[in-house]
Amino acid sequence: MKLLEYEGKEVFERYGIPMLPRCGVLRIGDSAENLKVDGAGPWVVKAQVLAGGRGKAGGVKLAKTAAEARDLAGQMLGMKIVTHQTQGKALTVEEVLVEHAAGIDREIYISVVLDRKAGAPAIIASAEGGMSIEELAHNSPEKIVRVAVDAESGLLDFQARQLAFDLRIPQKNFCEFTGFARQLVKCFVEMDASLVEVNPLIISSDGRLLAIDSKIVTDDNALFRHKDQAARPDHEATEIEKEAKAIGINYIGLDGDIGCMVNGAGLAMATLDTVKMAGGEAANFLDVGGGANVDQVTKAFQIILKDPKVRAVLVNIFGGIMKCDNIAAGVVEASKKVHIKVPLIVRLEGTNVEEGKAILAKSGLKIEQADSLWEAAQKAVAAAKR
Repeated sequence: MKLLEYEGKEVFERYGIPMLPRCGVLRIGDSAENLKVDGAGPWVVKAQVLAGGRGKAGGVKLAKTAAEARDLAGQMLGMKIVTHQTQGKALTVEEVLVEHAAGIDREIYISVVLDRKAGAPAIIASAEGGMSIEELAHNSPEKIVRVAVDAESGLLDFQARQLAFDLRIPQKNFCEFTGFARQLVKCFVEMDASLVEVNPLIISSDGRLLAIDSKIVTDDNALFRHKDQAARPDHEATEIEKEAKAIGINYIGLDGDIGCMVNGAGLAMATLDTVKMAGGEAANFLDVGGGANVDQVTKAFQIILKDPKVRAVLVNIFGGIMKCDNIAAGVVEASKKVHIKVPLIVRLEGTNVEEGKAILAKSGLKIEQADSLWEAAQKAVAAAKR
């Protein structure tokens, strides 16, 4: 799950990470007049979208007066933002954050990421922040600082001090920075995150160390440990994906026209690859689960067919926990309930596979059977092109 900036800063607050005071968040339907813009300005008004490069796209504005801050926040709501990270897609601004601004003396980049090769966290940092870390890594890799971290021990004192030296942290901010770095790692571990990023971390013109931005990505598989995070809206999910999640089906919408229903995540990924190799494009990733029953299969069909791009449906089931004859009976019953109007291709393998195939053949429904995944993928691709 990706958190918006203000959501990430709410998490940072729990870990004592230094930030600028926030005035509030304005949402679509709210009156800008109710936004509490207090204290002395200036203020910064930020569009809350899951993409970097907001400033260049007009999503970050500076206001000198409280009235200007409210006006800018109101104008920003509903605007469309396209950045280098949105792949040409326009994101609608539904929430706007207003917070106090600060003069900037220095910008620093720092993040904690999951090093998948090492199976442990790692700090990625640079004394030059406020820019694309990808560009910096490509053009000046020597400016990137990397620190391996033990997930159990956290960032050790000597590592934090060395990081501060490498980033040329001023003496007056040295102890504050080492504490900040340790807390950032602690946040990463305790939040079950795959990324915790601050870009930029600044030293303000009056000498304060401040996290100006926040970016947190957590592991959905660990949400059962974080009830407060699980209750947050998923800002990236489509309406179909949200509906699938609510009924316990693992579904991700894709750009193709072949709907796929598979049991098991590994088999689902192999199915998508095979469809691609056969010259087609999958419309979704859908794992109906190892113990799927008629109700789950029915709901899976309904979810798949809500995507108007779907021109054929490929069912690829391995009968292990649930036998193939039971699966076939479930597919037949579900097909009758849903009234599938696009070609349906079914490939079964596993226990009682011959009995399952016989049930499909005798069903009277227009079901094309396949003996292998490759054959099923080829039939699905051909059907989608008809």
